[in-house]
Amino acid sequence: MGFGEELPRDIRMRSNRRGPRMNSRVPVTIEWNGAAGPAHFEPAFTRVVNPYGCLLASPTEIRMRENLRITNLVTKQIANGLVVWKGAQRPDGWDIGVELIAADLNFWGVDL
Repeated sequence: MGFGEELPRDIRMRSNRRGPRMNSRVPVTIEWNGAAGPAHFEPAFTRVVNPYGCLLASPTEIRMRENLRITNLVTKQIANGLVVWKGAQRPDGWDIGVELIAADLNFWGVDL
């Protein structure tokens, strides 16, 4: 086994990330259309942010590859995103990885 192979995948992949990450709880609203139903609208918050996306805590389980519209309730900015990862359900919501699509690099309103 080579150096680093015994490390968890998350640690091995850190150098492949596009930008710095920051633990930050940002209140947001999320909107999406769902499989075949009407639009959904939910309050949510981030756990981790970076210029290209976030780890979101969603009160509702959202499918992979779902398109989202995210409103940052602090900056009042709106961005489109795509669900690229789905984690476990925690007491405060589902862990959802979201990639922002063509968002302002200062969308989160924090220095990264």
